[in-house]
Amino acid sequence: MTLPNQPAGVEAGGEVPKPGAAPSLPARPGRVGDARALDGDDRQLALVVTGLTKRFGERTAFSDVSFQVAYGEVFGFLGPNGAGKTTTVRTLGTLIAPTSGSASVAGIPLRPEHGVEIRQCIAIMPELPGLYLRLTVTENLEYFAGLYGLHQAGRRIKDALAAVNLADRAGDLCGGLSKGLRQRVGLARTLLSDPKIMFLDEPTSGLDPVAALEVHTLISGLRQQGVTIFLTTHRLEEAEKLCDRVAILNTTLRTVGRPVDLRKQLFKSALVVKTVVPLSDPDRLFACIPAVESWGSEEPGSYELSVSDIRVAAPEVTRCLVKAGADVLSIGESHHSLEDVYLELIDEDVEARKQ
Repeated sequence: MTLPNQPAGVEAGGEVPKPGAAPSLPARPGRVGDARALDGDDRQLALVVTGLTKRFGERTAFSDVSFQVAYGEVFGFLGPNGAGKTTTVRTLGTLIAPTSGSASVAGIPLRPEHGVEIRQCIAIMPELPGLYLRLTVTENLEYFAGLYGLHQAGRRIKDALAAVNLADRAGDLCGGLSKGLRQRVGLARTLLSDPKIMFLDEPTSGLDPVAALEVHTLISGLRQQGVTIFLTTHRLEEAEKLCDRVAILNTTLRTVGRPVDLRKQLFKSALVVKTVVPLSDPDRLFACIPAVESWGSEEPGSYELSVSDIRVAAPEVTRCLVKAGADVLSIGESHHSLEDVYLELIDEDVEARKQ
């Protein structure tokens, strides 16, 4: 597999060719904010994707995908295996050409003649970071710094290792590192060129909770510095924690938005009521409350009420329960997770269907 931002023919684990030279990278812009407020001003957008499609023969990897990402945004790209997430990253990273549609990356049109210019503004970290296992951590970073055209890059390497908490492992061979430590070396590599946009493809895949938390902390820090991060992940709790907005892909784009907004769009407001003993006649009790539209119960003494307005319904339900003499254990708003949104929108095994 050819590594991102390196010349064709350079293979992970192979013989190391002499580093090439590339122009210095442009300065990264400061954080702008939410892409929702930036429609029509492409100068403030890190990514603009319009009707992008990629086909391999008769198989469609992704179709008619459109979205925008602002500078300084952490944008989550979610979907099942085979949904086209990695292919989208490879397309936007100029590693493969789209079949149709258009896009701009850091304000540069996604066309073959602009490939070098785009690659100077981005960094891609694939799920497997593609390190040379017979080189030390520092030697790997020195080599990639040479490919980026970063001469006398000692300070950048030192800063990148400090950012991923690997300064003490700088002299270790990469072949002797755990998978989690190799992921962190891969992240250090993406930091070397001070990219405007970082594409992170499953950066915490296979990591233990402590190592994953360290990666989360690093991503949050980069966001505060104004780096745009395009994050593909299978970990929905990770996306909910880190991302300003998410897109859910299943060959076609199912939705784009902030997790809180997607929950509101897909699910009605609901209250969860729990009582010490089951209510004698919950149907009659809840029917008398105008704000309660429907109710259900999956276990004795626990009731989920679909309501029109949570702020109106909660006090009314509380008063009615007390008046009815119910011993209330708890009453609170039902919170749907990003996983609930995902499962509502993704209902088929794309990878199996493509075989």
